[in-house]
Amino acid sequence: AQGLKNMSIRGLKKKQPKTFKVKIITVDAEMEFSCEVLDQEIPKEDPVSFHFLAKFYPEKVEEELLQEITQHLFFLQVKKQILDEEIYCSPEATVLLASYAVQAKYGDYDPNFHEPGFLAHDELLPKRVLRQYQLTAEMWEEKITAWYAEHRGIARDEAEMNYLKIAQDLEMYGVNYFPIQNKNHTDLLLGVDAKGIHIYSINNRFSPNKSFEWSSIRNISYSEKELTIKPLDKKAEVFKFFSSQLKVNKLIFQLCIGNHDLFMRRRKVDSIEIQQMKAQAREEKARKKMENQRLAREKQLREEAERAKEELERRLFQLEDEARQANEALLRSQEAAELLAEKAQIAEEEAKLLAQNAAEAEQERQRLEITALKSKEEKRLMEQKMREAELIAVKLVKESDRRAKEAEHLKQDLHEAREAERKAKQKLLDITRINYPVSSAPLLDMMLCGATLSCFSPMCAPRLDYLEKSRKFEDRLKELKSEIHALKLEEKQAGLYSHWNEVLGSLDRSLGTVAALFQSKPLALLMIKYQKHEPF
Repeated sequence: AQGLKNMSIRGLKKKQPKTFKVKIITVDAEMEFSCEVLDQEIPKEDPVSFHFLAKFYPEKVEEELLQEITQHLFFLQVKKQILDEEIYCSPEATVLLASYAVQAKYGDYDPNFHEPGFLAHDELLPKRVLRQYQLTAEMWEEKITAWYAEHRGIARDEAEMNYLKIAQDLEMYGVNYFPIQNKNHTDLLLGVDAKGIHIYSINNRFSPNKSFEWSSIRNISYSEKELTIKPLDKKAEVFKFFSSQLKVNKLIFQLCIGNHDLFMRRRKVDSIEIQQMKAQAREEKARKKMENQRLAREKQLREEAERAKEELERRLFQLEDEARQANEALLRSQEAAELLAEKAQIAEEEAKLLAQNAAEAEQERQRLEITALKSKEEKRLMEQKMREAELIAVKLVKESDRRAKEAEHLKQDLHEAREAERKAKQKLLDITRINYPVSSAPLLDMMLCGATLSCFSPMCAPRLDYLEKSRKFEDRLKELKSEIHALKLEEKQAGLYSHWNEVLGSLDRSLGTVAALFQSKPLALLMIKYQKHEPF
């Protein structure tokens, strides 16, 4: 039993195959698993790495990439070739391609979610383009986002397909380049793609110097380092070129066979298997399109619901704000009403006060009007009295002039009388000295005195009348002045104060003139001597 057990263990050990680790690297993922060892050489690296890439490029991506996973992987491969500058693309086209790549990765643009800087960690443009234009990352992001916002509603597979449709028209799309030499040992580049074989200058990969379409090639053969292309036209020149390594020629030959085979297949009726695959792909695309439309519709409805909700919230907030403002306005209106009521009460009281003041003012106006009428009448009377006083003053001035002339005549007569008296005295003395003794002198004086009194007594009567009239006139003037002063106090409010000042000034001047006339020296002296009964 022990021997059988050992034999079974050894048998199991012999049956276990040898394996090795394999790493499959795709454009967006890596996978590791174990594989059995077959009759082939195995690289000594652990694990053995295999890069999963498309070897043959389709002519029309929309017709040939049937499955979504194939399309996605091919999109990632072409995108990496453009970013690594293996496929040349103009700066304008790279921005548009970047916008489709962003749409495929992030979906529809949402300014609330895709804030500035959301593309900071994404590689979207070739370094050559970034070096060519001195723009900041923010500027590039703004340009890409402007295109990205236009792709709203495009699903991921549609965005990737639009990217590939633009890429397949680029000059370097799907071309595998190999360094070769012609028979003259001139360095050239040989390019193989889905349309044929192209010969390029060593420094120009865009425009081929010579091209052989697959439909015009009859045969391709190689031996060691030489590769021969025979055109379908037998008269055409056979093209021969040389490569540096046998493996390169073998790879070129395999690419040519594969691309030629695909070229011919595309131009034939599809097989049943291909037709079924295309039908399934169309159905799948139609289903996905309907699903995308349904999702887009639901998304649109959600967005509309969100917008309606936001609008309702905004409207609610607006209504609340309007209600708050209305409430505040109501409070302000109430306060304003209370204030207006207070103002109305104050205005009513002021109106009453103004009415009272108006009544008082009307009474005052009537009183002033009566006073003005009275003052006007009194003014008229005073003007009349003033005119009478002026007339009296003029008469007095004339009378004083006449009296002054009479005084001058009297003075002359007095002088003549004195001279006659002196002469008569002297003559009388001379006579008495001769006829009478000295004891009779007093009698002579009495005689002379009596003679003097009897001589001048007729002249004294007019002067007494004149003095009496002057005194009465002065008394009348004083009375007028007193009346004017009394009226002046009453008329001061009626604006007649300055007028009565002029009247008083005029009367004062008249009184001054009369007083000056009465103060004339000859007349005063005559009056004094008359009152004392002194002899002239």
